[in-house]
Amino acid sequence: MRAMILAAGRGERMRPLTDHTPKPLLQVGGKPLIVWHIERLVRAGITDLVINHAHLGVQIEYALGDGSQFGATIHYSDEGSALETAGGIAFASYLLGDEIFAVVNGDVYCDYDFERLLALASQMQVDKDNIHLVLVDNPSHHLAGDFGLQQTRVTDVAPKLTFSGIGLYRPDLFSHIPRGSKAPLAPLLREQIAAGKVSGEHHQGVWVDVGTPQRLDELDKQLRASQNAAHD
Repeated sequence: MRAMILAAGRGERMRPLTDHTPKPLLQVGGKPLIVWHIERLVRAGITDLVINHAHLGVQIEYALGDGSQFGATIHYSDEGSALETAGGIAFASYLLGDEIFAVVNGDVYCDYDFERLLALASQMQVDKDNIHLVLVDNPSHHLAGDFGLQQTRVTDVAPKLTFSGIGLYRPDLFSHIPRGSKAPLAPLLREQIAAGKVSGEHHQGVWVDVGTPQRLDELDKQLRASQNAAHD
């Protein structure tokens, strides 16, 4: 399985930190946000990675290289200016292949077990689903949530959970998007949910949307405290 890590966002809410450093390279617990994802994906056996970028993207390529330092192979999709999520995936489609692939937001921290995605992709084939979404409890800054979950089916009915930014997708979902055009992901998700083609799960572990300097600082302190406790 291939995985795409989304790293093209400008990170406006993280300014001034993101004026000179792309958001996925901001450090928590002694390493860049995006490296936590890469290491977890590699541990799960997902080593063929695609990373899109726009804002200060050269820094991302310089920091991560070809991925060999992590035991991965990294391909880059340079958008120039960010194309939004669905547009970015469509732009990188030639790197993602013909099989179901994973997508992970580069600006979240999560302890989700990526190894689960391999079995879930097989289940999608059996059930003929087009998308699988990982949902989490609603954080205080997004109490309304995004989507409902009835057993393993994602719905648009309350009560709602928050989309974690981790999902599985069939590549042909993005074939109608002209390459290089901007396209958000939400309308595509809602269309597929209405068609009954989206499975989901509720991850109840650690998940942080690292959207502000305050949340970045809080996560950094939590990770360093847990690292110190592990060394004691």
